[in-house]
Amino acid sequence: MAGPNQQYHATSKPVTVNFPFFKKINLYTLLLILFLCTFSYLFGSWRNTIVSIPCDPSKPTTTVTEEGKSLDFATHHRAGDLDVTLTSEVRTYPSCNVNLSEYTPCEDPKRSFKFSRHQLIYEERHCPEKGEILKCRIPAPYGYRNPFTWPASRDYAWYNNVPHKHLTVEKAVQNWIRFEGDRFRFPGGGTMFPNGADAYIDDIERLIDLKDGSIRTAIDTGCGVASWGAYLLSRNVLTMSFAPRDNHEAQVQFALERGVPALIGIMASKRLPYPSRAFDMAHCSRCLIPWAAFGGQYLIEVDRVLRPGGYWILSGPPINWKTHWKGWDRTEDDLNDEQNKIETVANSLCWKKLVEKDDIAIWQKPINHLNCKVNRKITQNPPFCPANDPDKAWYTNMETCLTNLPEVSANQDVAGGELPKWPERLNAVPPRISRGTLEGITAETFQKDTALWNRRVSYYKAVNNQLEKPGRYRNILDMNAYLGGFAAALINDPLWVMNVVPVQAKTNTLGVIYERGLIGTYQDWCEAMSTYPRTYDFIHADSVFILYDGRCEMEDILLEMDRILRPEGNVIFRDDVDVLVKIKKITDRLNWNSRIVDHEDGPHQREKLLFAVKSYWTAPADHQKESTTSS
Repeated sequence: MAGPNQQYHATSKPVTVNFPFFKKINLYTLLLILFLCTFSYLFGSWRNTIVSIPCDPSKPTTTVTEEGKSLDFATHHRAGDLDVTLTSEVRTYPSCNVNLSEYTPCEDPKRSFKFSRHQLIYEERHCPEKGEILKCRIPAPYGYRNPFTWPASRDYAWYNNVPHKHLTVEKAVQNWIRFEGDRFRFPGGGTMFPNGADAYIDDIERLIDLKDGSIRTAIDTGCGVASWGAYLLSRNVLTMSFAPRDNHEAQVQFALERGVPALIGIMASKRLPYPSRAFDMAHCSRCLIPWAAFGGQYLIEVDRVLRPGGYWILSGPPINWKTHWKGWDRTEDDLNDEQNKIETVANSLCWKKLVEKDDIAIWQKPINHLNCKVNRKITQNPPFCPANDPDKAWYTNMETCLTNLPEVSANQDVAGGELPKWPERLNAVPPRISRGTLEGITAETFQKDTALWNRRVSYYKAVNNQLEKPGRYRNILDMNAYLGGFAAALINDPLWVMNVVPVQAKTNTLGVIYERGLIGTYQDWCEAMSTYPRTYDFIHADSVFILYDGRCEMEDILLEMDRILRPEGNVIFRDDVDVLVKIKKITDRLNWNSRIVDHEDGPHQREKLLFAVKSYWTAPADHQKESTTSS
């Protein structure tokens, strides 16, 4: 195969050769020779379109496109670059209307109003039908710039990227967000922590240990702009923050601009899209979730996703109501009744209330159900769930029954297996694997997969040296994460990975990913993801299109990737070469620059890589204005 600095020159003239022995060759032999020569020529020409990688990965690699131009992975639209020029190239997939710059297909406010208000069902996922799927590209707002690099992005975001000032007024007293010139500043405040998330987390840390590595994964229900999760990162706690797309403009979008993991989501009638026993800690700070309503099903759902021994933290109404009841504009009797009902549901789940101090209350889930089953023989409310799959959580209805924990033989045993503390748990064999609960996946499988992805990520960095530059990428998506090996190989870089396990995957491995101390979600890639446009800086798509072959249109998946990828964001596709050729034809029409690259094991592998860069483009200048619609 041709190297990156070699070119094929088809300039030689044909040469006529007269040798006596050719007279002895019959017609069939000549035809065979002609066929082999033609095939070799065509095969060589095709091979010349694929990039090979220098043996020395320490040297910067220049990836060359078919037009002879470098495939540029770097960003160019930073703080000082305000001039935006739209390309005049005619595209097969046109720009969508600028009013769709924040379009979230499965949480579209116009569609949601068709659904029931009961239990806020209208704010759940409701995706467009096949004939309603848009075939256009979502524009970035005029003046869009690459976000601040981490950790500065925790505190700042460009106004033009999320042009909404509503929260700066509505939440001014609570110190959520402030508008300052061309940017927003996030002081770190929240409804129940106006003095800042750091001080609030310090208060929590006085009550439970956040530094010994036993708490790694957390979930923040009704997260606001995700300041709680943002400040926990400095304590090596990785938080999945979620909030609905409601009248609080763009709160999840602000979180993502800050470089903090977040999804659009709500506790309504469906299970949260996470496996059982996923999180070491759950948090609600005045999240307005009616915890005791509907038979306590929302606390029951928290119990499902909490690890044995995990913590639930509640601040805000009704905690410390004797101090705050007047400011909350509620009666003492009402608040006292709400707290009593929450305490009753928590007790029915066999949770232990550890502490209530000032504005914070903390409960702990038991490490197993041995005593719980004994103590609940008389009052079985809620009952234990019948045998079902507690990890099934894609459009799965919530239940008002207690999820069974795996069986144990002694009171001190942790149901499902005890986890090592962080960071050891990242590379330790996860209990779901060591206990043989995942068919076909063994400890040896896990260890080989970990080593494989360490090697593959090193190869990626040899092709795209921007991967080695701290701050170039912050928000990363792995569309088919399997055991989380890709994310684990990047653990020392200043970034986070949303690990997706497709619901069509042969084995549900998302529980393993959480046991490693990583985060992720379920997703059907025939539908849109529950996130805003321009969420991710980098997308990794390993064998996604082989998995979805015949299930839905390739172009619809690629258009969704275009929606959630930032301008100048990068993608790595890993798939069969024939699939990559089809992908490239579509990405070319999306105005992406791309190049097919050999497999890390050499040119003789059918599996290849397609490295792609989304072009920078925005809405026209005449649409530079404050958005007046609700997010």
